[in-house]
Amino acid sequence: MGSLGTLLRYPDDVYPLLKMKRAIEKAEKQIPPEPHWGFCYSMLHKVSRSFSRYPATRYRPPQRLFNVLKLSTFIASFACYSFIGVFDLAVCVFYLVLRALDTVGGTKEYKVLMDQFHHVAAAFLELEKGYQEAIEEITKRMGAGMAKFICQEVETVDDYNEYCHYVAGLVGLGLSKLFLASGSEVLLPDWEHISSSMGLFLQKTNIIIDYLEDINEIPKSRMFWPRKIWGKYADKLEDLKYEENSTKAVHCLNEMVTNALTHIEDCFKYMAALRDPSIFRFCAIPQIMAIGTLALCYNNVQVFRGVVKLRRGLTAKVIDRTKTMADVYGAFYDFSCMLKTKVDKNDPNSSMTLS
Repeated sequence: MGSLGTLLRYPDDVYPLLKMKRAIEKAEKQIPPEPHWGFCYSMLHKVSRSFSRYPATRYRPPQRLFNVLKLSTFIASFACYSFIGVFDLAVCVFYLVLRALDTVGGTKEYKVLMDQFHHVAAAFLELEKGYQEAIEEITKRMGAGMAKFICQEVETVDDYNEYCHYVAGLVGLGLSKLFLASGSEVLLPDWEHISSSMGLFLQKTNIIIDYLEDINEIPKSRMFWPRKIWGKYADKLEDLKYEENSTKAVHCLNEMVTNALTHIEDCFKYMAALRDPSIFRFCAIPQIMAIGTLALCYNNVQVFRGVVKLRRGLTAKVIDRTKTMADVYGAFYDFSCMLKTKVDKNDPNSSMTLS
């Protein structure tokens, strides 16, 4: 639930944390009794927890080649406000299929997922045809994109956007297809672009906050900060973690955050078009947590020294309070104001950040 010290500093976090805990427990009781569904939800908990930003400890398998969007925040937010229904089952299978696609090596949980993937296959075959087609299409497209970047480095901002599209934007597209298949939503004419932007906003936030963990990983991890950005500030990306380069590191960080902020308008357009309240919360909560995280990261050298994340109680408040688009606008306004107060006019990208 959070450390005692944090709860004492933020006593109003206690109720939202307890409410979230009870909601998750209630949702867990709705899991279908069949063994393959039990396996799927058990594995979802194990492998998504490993990739969540919010637990204090997070482990990444050392041999993973890619960084597919961390969907655990999607799953957690949706579980808190819904019963286990057909759509929830489809999202669970979608996540596990993409998790398996991204797994080259890692912890014992990933080995179990691959060794017993037949359970996921059985669950997949029970889904309605529309869900199956959406999952199959996105998995194929993501696999092709991952293959392209096996040997290709992220050099330009266009490369960065393309990589993030393959590993996160396509997740947004896939979820939109699941929403459509559920009959709960209709798609806007530009749905592919704005669906991708939803994923890019989250993925770029993850790439930023994961800098230190990725750069220190042994064996050396793939890095996805574009050279076009970091090359302005350092000869090697790892140089940004050294104290003597703090000023340049923060300037580079601020440019990365500013780049991520460019997707907000598309995200607003996407969320404003959603009709189903549960799907709306499912999409909106991670976006609010992303802007909150970016506000914490901006102009914060701690990104290169340790962990920067929203406290659990604030996350619980976001989950509890996000119900309408007005709530989204309000949260984005609050976090944007927080970020604005941190903008240094001497920063080379300050005018772009404020625009």
